[in-house]
Amino acid sequence: MRLTQGAPGARVLAFGGYQPADVVTNDDLARRIDTNDEWIQSRVGIKERRIAGPQESEIDLAVQAGGKALAASGLSSSDIDLVIVATCTLEAQIPNASARVANRLGIEAPGAFDVNAACAGFCYALAAASDAVRAGTATNVLVVGTEKLSQWVDWDDRTTAVIFADGAGAAVVGPSDTPRIGPVAWGSAGDKAEAIAVKDRGSFLQQEGQTVFRWATTALHPVAKLACERAGVDPAELAAFVPHQANLRIVEAIARKLGADNAVVARDIVLAGNTSAASIPLALSRMIERGEVPSGGLALLLGFGAGLTYASQVIELP
Repeated sequence: MRLTQGAPGARVLAFGGYQPADVVTNDDLARRIDTNDEWIQSRVGIKERRIAGPQESEIDLAVQAGGKALAASGLSSSDIDLVIVATCTLEAQIPNASARVANRLGIEAPGAFDVNAACAGFCYALAAASDAVRAGTATNVLVVGTEKLSQWVDWDDRTTAVIFADGAGAAVVGPSDTPRIGPVAWGSAGDKAEAIAVKDRGSFLQQEGQTVFRWATTALHPVAKLACERAGVDPAELAAFVPHQANLRIVEAIARKLGADNAVVARDIVLAGNTSAASIPLALSRMIERGEVPSGGLALLLGFGAGLTYASQVIELP
């Protein structure tokens, strides 16, 4: 029996992001439910979010983001031999998203699988891609986080309608002579799994907001610090901290406890809302486009959400 041997390390070659065109402001929501702009911003920090139209699926969003990442990477579709899609909002579980996304992008016969770790999904998928490159089971991997949460939200429930949104973000991962994606620190708190749930096939997404807030603001900064420790990186060396865009108060609380005083903190939630598995790559793609983070700088990613699952790793920015 033989085993394959891959590259000494893996790296992110490029990011890409995509948001639907339809902007929904807090004032728009206030015309339907009992809320207002001040109430929403004070509790979750969101000013507006993007919502996909009825004919725009999570697959469509993924293809747009994946195509941008692929173009920015300098690779062609024939160079990709594995596609991983992180999502928790498919209308149906079969067929999976990854094979359809690959086909739409002209990627022929890649390995293709989906990951459902909810809002931590992109970090889980990125870890799997990095390990696959280092093990030699893949050379170049397209990783996509895509969500159409609008189809799972009760738009008359202000506890969820003000938070969730649609979008996609993607990254291309390839080989490197040195490690440029650090070891993942991941885990789960299954005893709290019911805090974010869709009860059955006829139900909407429900969330115990205070339970999630307390957990996120107390349990996750040690995970972020562990990811830095495993990568051999001091938080003071970070150029960027990109946590899942769950809630602006959560983002800022974790950032304070992390002690990454020199890092630019992603606050994409203000204009994008909570896009679950899409939020980290979407935020990073926008930060790179705006020139807010340096190529070659170190970024700490931290995903967390339903399950309750979490994952964190340090990457070198493309």
